[in-house]
This record gives sequence, C-alpha cells and structure tokens, in this order.
Amino acid sequence: MRTTPCLLARCAVLALLLLSAPLARAHGLGVDEMTEAAKAWLASLSPELKAKATFPLTSTERETWFFVPIARQGVTFEEMTEAQRKLAHNLLKEGLSQGGYDKATAIMALENVLIELNDAVATRNPLKYYVTVFGTPSDAAPWGWRVEGHHVSINFTIIDDDHVHVTPSFLGSNPAEVRSGAKQGLRVLGNEEDLGRALVTSFTEEQRKVAILPGAAPREIITSNKAKVDPLSPAGLAASAMTPAQRKQLEAVVTLYARRFRLELADEELNKISAAGWDKVTFAWAGGLERGDRHYYRIQSPDFLIEFDNSQGNGNHIHSVWRDFAGDFGRDLLKAHYEKDHATAAPVPAVK
Repeated sequence: MRTTPCLLARCAVLALLLLSAPLARAHGLGVDEMTEAAKAWLASLSPELKAKATFPLTSTERETWFFVPIARQGVTFEEMTEAQRKLAHNLLKEGLSQGGYDKATAIMALENVLIELNDAVATRNPLKYYVTVFGTPSDAAPWGWRVEGHHVSINFTIIDDDHVHVTPSFLGSNPAEVRSGAKQGLRVLGNEEDLGRALVTSFTEEQRKVAILPGAAPREIITSNKAKVDPLSPAGLAASAMTPAQRKQLEAVVTLYARRFRLELADEELNKISAAGWDKVTFAWAGGLERGDRHYYRIQSPDFLIEFDNSQGNGNHIHSVWRDFAGDFGRDLLKAHYEKDHATAAPVPAVK
C-alpha cells in the first residue's frame, strides 16, 4: 500500500496540532499526586501483598525490566480486589497523560485480542500486569514505582519536587493493527508509525542517503531491555540538515512520545531537549517505506534515544521505547543526591 498525499496531509495536521498545544510550566511535576496515589494503593493491600509490592530503592530489581509476557516482581491486577485495581489505575493516571494512559490500557486489553487469535493463550492475560513500589513514597527521600507486563514498562524515579525520571519507558502493540474481530482497525501506536513514515518520505534523495540505514529493519529494538544503553551508530540525519518543515515534523514525533507522560513531565523533557538544542537531534530509518513493510526508526541526541520497531509478525508487531543515556532509573540525580545528602552518613549502596 502506497503512502498517499492524503495520509501525509493528515500526519502534517497532527504534527501541527501537537506542536501548537500549550506548554505548561512544571510545578511539582505531579510528585504530590503520585505520592498520595502510591500511598493510597499500598495502604489498601494486605500485609502479604504489600510485602510482594515493595522493594528498597537500591534493589537490583528496580533495574530489571522486561516487555515480554513473563512473571515479574510485584502485585498483579489479577491479585487485587476491584477497589485496589482502581487505586492502582489512579497511580498510573497520575504518571501518564490521558492519552498515555489510554494507550497503556489499550495495550493491556490487546491481550484479549491475542486470546481470540489463539496466540499462546496460556501466557495472555490482561490482568497480568504488575505494580511495584521502590522505597517509601514520601517527600523525605527518593522513591520510585513501576507498572509492567507484556508490552508495557512504565518506570518513575522521584528525587524531589523538581526531579522526576520517566525512563526507561516502553510501549508495544501486538497486533500493531487489529485486522479482524470486534476491535478491527485499532492501531494503538498508529500515530507513532505514521508520523515517522511521513518524516522519512519527506526527505530528498540526498537526505535519504544519510537517514536510511543499509539492510533490512532489525527484528527488535537494538537496545532491547538493557539496564544501561549508549548512543547508537550511525545516528542518521541531523535536524540541522532538515528543512524547517521537516524539523517541525521531527519535533512532532518526539512530542508524541513525550506526551505519553503527564503534561508537566512531558514539558520538562521537551524543555530539556530545546535547551540542549534541537539541531543535535537525529533521525534514522531502516526497512521499507510503504505501510505494511517491516520497518524501524530511531531518534536520538547526546542525551536521549527513541526506538520504534515494526518488524515482527510480518510487520504487524510494534516495540517502542524512550531511553535516557545518563538518567535511566534516575541514575544521574540519585548519584548526586547520595553524594550531597549522605556525605557524612553511612555508605549508601551504589546506584548502577
């Protein structure tokens, strides 16, 4: 199927809408709301479930993350009462935007679609998503929380009212497009795919020589579920080599990912990118350019990385991730916090 001018026009309109949305100044970054939501959920649990739900902030479990359907540490929605599930969803809502929350829960619901397709039924369960808290939710010390399961890994590290880390953050979609049944036509991460394709197809032949990587699209995001990642090479086409219109499209793709998080946090991430300079952001693509082709793209700067891959399932299975080279799991600020606040105290376990 060819990329039509109509589709590109719709992508351009979406890009303009994303970039024209007002940016709110961060004030507290939602820390109070997340703290109270986490406290309320934990208070609702039995002692046994609370013990399963909580780990020290310095536990190696905090940096052990996955996006495949395997058992995790924490408490599943299946183990919770309806009231506890509602409180857990409240916590998720406090960390994500409405759009981000809708995507995350739609991805969880895709487990039912996979059951309908008789795809490894034993491992598919829309309630097999784990909620885990690291440290003690408060404004007195750093803490963190995670919601994770098949194709969802949401990680927050909270240092104080001014420092919240949101990476690694993973959303996937299988199928990328539901092609039969009650949810036929649903594309949970369709905008991420369409905006990326609209950008690469806007490039000139000379730009494509730099932006399009040789060979087929990789079968997986290259960084997988590594605890720590480094910039990837080749980086691709820099924003400084794009036209003003193309640069706006690039900014729109990044904005789409950032605004999976609550607005204050999204704006904080976008403001950091702007301060560092959009000219340092690059875009690379691999695979076919037509919808339905297996494909991959990445966006990166010296500070962050976005990867998007739609190669599995014959080009109908998406993995997407946002990483921060220094700040995944809050490493950079936690290190500074411990060095400053615990300089004269007992040694603090190293943060990897």
